[in-house]
Amino acid sequence: MSIKRIFHDPIHKEIVFDAEKPEELMIMELIDTDAFQRLRRIKQLGAASLVFHGAESSRFTHSIGVFCIARKIYQRLIESKSSFYRNKFVLYGAALLHDLGHGPLSHTSESIFEHNHERWSQKLVKNYYPINSILKKYDSELPRKIGELFESNQLFSNPLKTLISSEIDCDRMDYLLRDSYNTGTKYGLVDLERIISGLTFSPDGNIAIKPKGVIAIEHFLVLRNLMYRTIYNHRINEISAWILEKIISTVKNNFDKKIWIDRSFHKWIFSPKNIDFEDFIKNDDITFYYHLIKWKDESFEPLSTLCKMFIDRDLLKASDITSLSKINRIKILACARKLCEKNNLDSEIFCGIKERSFKGFESNNALKIWDGTYQNSLENTSSLINTLMKSNESSFIIYPNVIKNEIRNQISLIRNNS
Repeated sequence: MSIKRIFHDPIHKEIVFDAEKPEELMIMELIDTDAFQRLRRIKQLGAASLVFHGAESSRFTHSIGVFCIARKIYQRLIESKSSFYRNKFVLYGAALLHDLGHGPLSHTSESIFEHNHERWSQKLVKNYYPINSILKKYDSELPRKIGELFESNQLFSNPLKTLISSEIDCDRMDYLLRDSYNTGTKYGLVDLERIISGLTFSPDGNIAIKPKGVIAIEHFLVLRNLMYRTIYNHRINEISAWILEKIISTVKNNFDKKIWIDRSFHKWIFSPKNIDFEDFIKNDDITFYYHLIKWKDESFEPLSTLCKMFIDRDLLKASDITSLSKINRIKILACARKLCEKNNLDSEIFCGIKERSFKGFESNNALKIWDGTYQNSLENTSSLINTLMKSNESSFIIYPNVIKNEIRNQISLIRNNS
């Protein structure tokens, strides 16, 4: 009698693992490690639940979903090229473990700590014994092979890299579906089955898409564009990240003051290069939020106020100043700083300009089109995809609520006089 485990997923429905299949037994063992279970305590969308109240899912659920998509794609590709079976363990392991190195609140950690989640994912796969030892049971080269797929500077020239880390990979396919579902938006409804059915191999050995799948890819890339503009780059996310950055910088700049902080979290803030695996595993959203709550109640100003803003969702405000010239943006900032000081608020902390960019589709690491005779790039075949390659820049002025009317009036005045 086979031992099976079932995960009931809101996106992929039943995800079944069969322990009689060695590659799936390996995945089950990896899921049970402390490092992977930690992902239950890391929010997929960071602080986005402050604006999209349903955005509470974890990196754990996302990682299981990425594995599920990778398995579906493997089953499709094996029909085209039977020798692809050699990649099964590497593909499955990399799909499951690709986000293992995320810090608290996922991508927010990249800006508030000196943290690179890809580097940490690689480090955990290669050197963290509970993960490393499981992988080596199935193939002594697995840690190295999987770790190499997490290297961001590697050229995207092989099918595994395309599936794990490219513009159209298993990761993106899952998070667009999942994040759309959890935020209550309808943008991310990827036609997953159509994309998978259109996958094939090109003569150079890489994965390609058949012409019948191009419309599904166009749809996917339009959805990606909309999701970034409406969810990932939402101004509330930018404000939340700003507040968290100021919280950590305030702690750093006031290390001589009495402030409670545990040993592992102290390393994350003051000596990130000295974090060991134990320190890494201990830090998650729960640990981070506990510190924020303690600091809200028991620390000095302005740290206490910043923590209160985040915990109680009494956030700073932001106004779009993208259309203003650089000189006028500086004028608005000078006005905001003067008003801050007038209200006894530190202008360096409570106001500033936040620039953000959305990178367009980059074709150098994406699927090519293969019709059985000719290979072509997506942008040469689709004018829509070519349009989606354009980047988008925007700029916001961040300021406290108490000066909201003055700042908005000042922005209107400048616009009317321009």
